[in-house]
Amino acid sequence: MDYDPQAIEERWRQRWREAGRYEADPAPEGGEDATFVTVPYPYPSGGMHIGHARTYTVPDAYARYRRQQGDNVLFPMAWHVTGTPIIGAVERLKKGEEEQLSVLQDTYNVPEEDLSDLETPMGYAEYFIEEHYKKGMKSLGLSVDWRREFTTNDERYSKFIEWQYQRLKEEGLVEKGLHPVNYCTEEEQPVTTHDLLEGEEAEFQEYTLIRFRGDSPDNGDAVFPMATLRPETVRGVTNAYVDPEATYVRATVDGETWVISEDAAEKFELQDREVEVEAEFDGREIVGTSVENPVTGDEVLILPAGFVDADNATGVVMSVPAHSPDDYVALQELKERADELTEYGIDPEAVREIEPIPILTIEGYGEIPAKSAVEEHGIESSDDPALEEATNDLYNAEFHSGILNDEYGEFAGEVVEDVRDRFREHHAGDAFDTMQEFSEEVVCRCGGDVEVAYQDTWFLRYNDEDWMEKTRRAIQNLDAIPENTRGEYEHTVGWLNEWPCIRNYGLGTRLPWDDEFVIEPLSDSTLYMSYYTVAPHIQDVPVEDLDPDFFDAMFYGEDAVDDPDEKALELGEEWDYWYPVDYRFSGNDLITNHLTFYLYHHAEFFPEPKWPQGIVVMGMGLLEGQKMSSSKGHVVLPGEAISEYGADTVRFFLLNASEPWQDYDWREDAVESTHDQLRRFYNRGQELVEGDAGRKDAITDVDRWLLSKLQTTIETATDAMERSETRTATQAAFYGFDEHLKWYRRRADLDRPGARWTLRHVLETRLRLLAPFTPFLANELHEELTGTAAEDAPWPEVDDDLRAPDLELQEERVQALVDDINEVADVTDTDPETIRIYTAADWKRTVFEAVREAGTDVGAVMSEVMSDPDLREKGDEVNQVAQDAVEFARDYDDEELAALLDVDERGAYEAAAAFLEREFDADVEVYAEDDADVVDPADRAGNAIPFRPAIHLE
Repeated sequence: MDYDPQAIEERWRQRWREAGRYEADPAPEGGEDATFVTVPYPYPSGGMHIGHARTYTVPDAYARYRRQQGDNVLFPMAWHVTGTPIIGAVERLKKGEEEQLSVLQDTYNVPEEDLSDLETPMGYAEYFIEEHYKKGMKSLGLSVDWRREFTTNDERYSKFIEWQYQRLKEEGLVEKGLHPVNYCTEEEQPVTTHDLLEGEEAEFQEYTLIRFRGDSPDNGDAVFPMATLRPETVRGVTNAYVDPEATYVRATVDGETWVISEDAAEKFELQDREVEVEAEFDGREIVGTSVENPVTGDEVLILPAGFVDADNATGVVMSVPAHSPDDYVALQELKERADELTEYGIDPEAVREIEPIPILTIEGYGEIPAKSAVEEHGIESSDDPALEEATNDLYNAEFHSGILNDEYGEFAGEVVEDVRDRFREHHAGDAFDTMQEFSEEVVCRCGGDVEVAYQDTWFLRYNDEDWMEKTRRAIQNLDAIPENTRGEYEHTVGWLNEWPCIRNYGLGTRLPWDDEFVIEPLSDSTLYMSYYTVAPHIQDVPVEDLDPDFFDAMFYGEDAVDDPDEKALELGEEWDYWYPVDYRFSGNDLITNHLTFYLYHHAEFFPEPKWPQGIVVMGMGLLEGQKMSSSKGHVVLPGEAISEYGADTVRFFLLNASEPWQDYDWREDAVESTHDQLRRFYNRGQELVEGDAGRKDAITDVDRWLLSKLQTTIETATDAMERSETRTATQAAFYGFDEHLKWYRRRADLDRPGARWTLRHVLETRLRLLAPFTPFLANELHEELTGTAAEDAPWPEVDDDLRAPDLELQEERVQALVDDINEVADVTDTDPETIRIYTAADWKRTVFEAVREAGTDVGAVMSEVMSDPDLREKGDEVNQVAQDAVEFARDYDDEELAALLDVDERGAYEAAAAFLEREFDADVEVYAEDDADVVDPADRAGNAIPFRPAIHLE
């Protein structure tokens, strides 16, 4: 029967469903060990694509592996609906936005008649939960306990969140205060990285504002604030720029008249300044204005520049051409077309006379460092891509090595890195001010611009010293996979500071003491893993009973409250059984927020034995080499892939494409190849199922060789799965062992009873190894072969009685001999009728034995062998063999070399002679080079050395 994945898989889905196969309950005392595996619950603002499929399949493979190891495994799932993305998606749908309709209908195949069901937030969420995520997860064969699902909008879950925040407030870990936040100007509320369409990696940057003074367009005195990250360069300012086409304003900012861009006025208002716009005008009206440098007193001319982004900082840009390659090139280009500036009333000569003003010296650059950098990179225009590299290199060099000139007074002679902060503080107030800006453009999922805003908001005090210390201990105790991510958690704790935890509106839980606000998505998803443990049973508890005392009793026991609820204590026993979370599988990009928050909150709420045990991070997915994008329709839906190839193919490809923490690329041709390989595996397995069982007592050395290789495969796959290395495990169990089987099929008489038993035993073992990865196929074949599903059979253990290192080494020599014969045949263009094989004389083996004693040093080996008078007589010949022996030995450790030297090389070739005759359709003769009756018509025997026999083809 040919491989029919759809039929096989549907059969097993139905069996699992009817049996409640993956519903996990606490085992009786003394029963199986508990293993708790979690993955971030999906946010159903759209459909499930193949990238999500990998996210959930990796932990599923680990969960299945632990079950085969005898553990009682809980692998639950829930749905995260907190926040505004779903609300935004509904609004765009109701407005009939073309792009949103295209995503729903063209990418996620929502039927026209179902669109009306999506016009409420929970209707929208439930559609994608039921029609995409749950169907996709069940089709993939995820071993989820579906009794434990919930959404973060459930009223009982909200009580659980309220309890957390009341405790945090009592501990002083939630406070209210003015705080910089990501603020969506469209939704008019703070947003988090999960709410962003662009700029997820953007950071807050504090700019220094240099308060230049001049006349505003109506001749009133005004401040022209210019933002910089390099305040020490203020003495090098030669001119300023504005965009003549952009809109600028004269505004009162905190009682003072400022001239800034219209966009900047909005930003300052968001950053808790009193802003009143008094007049608007084009930038051209301030071109030609002179302003005074507040530090030097020099007059600075404002010039026009189309490259100025009025939406960045204040829209008025200071120019330091001696130390900024960008500014240097821009000034040179402006000088070349200075005559064009007369339309702004600017004297061209005034522009041509502007010269860079150096403010520091730095080794490796000339008096004007920017000029040196531009010339070194061969930059001729502001469009040159090399300009960015030149600018970054110079900025970095000046920061770490630039020494300020004498004009800097008390700061003169110091390196910029050591003086910048002190210099900024010295001029704070009259000359310098500050503003916040993002490091890159940030856009909300709703399409609105996101700006830095100061808000009076509730925030989590992640900079609390005691809380940080506990979290650092949690990180130290964590099994961080891969290990190099541990530093990323520690770094995040170092910079996290305070985290705004509320939003003005959206789905989710209201702040218990101020229901005007909703707790934001990342802040309500830190302890939800503990809720899984009680989710099926807490439904029986009336909502009004779920007060803080209930959860205190549940998590902290009967002594935590005066009159503990019996149901709370009962639920607490189940929580205690399952906790802690053994492994959480999550995206690498979540280390800097969700995963670190997860560690923070577990460290605060629970005792150390209940802290997270391990976190495995996962890389990103590509589709045909490009980033997946739902909005662009560049995704593959799991349902479509499963319909075409089967769930096992999809799973196996995703698990084998790379290790979990590495990025992977879904390529159609590679997926198709995976399907073909599984089909061949299944069909070969069917042949064994249907054939004779064979006899174990009839196995020969070549069978024992394959069984020995199987033990190494078990060991490799087991070690890999202990580290969640799904690629290493699948490579060993499937592809690597297939190579051994290819050789075995060439080497062995497969009709023998011993070979039949060996192949069936190997198949049974491999099916158990493959069960976490291809559960449908593995269960089907294993049950046909043994009467038991593979997932119900234990994970294979290494059988030391089946290890045969001597046979592995012996077979390795036979394989090498086959390769050598083929090479000689190719080089000599010979189709031999007779193959003569010559093993080395005993004295050559004696030289090789000396390497075991003396090590891989030719001199030491020669000293050892020259003590033998018989060998001493052979002189140069011995020296050559010694060099060959040392070169050969370097590929083996001492134990391997000792084992190899114990191999009966000639015996191995003689035992393989019948195979070699079949392989090459030739007579095979085996000799030692010093045999008395050696047949050596071509005088080749003398070329033999141990483990590299001489060969003659005739």
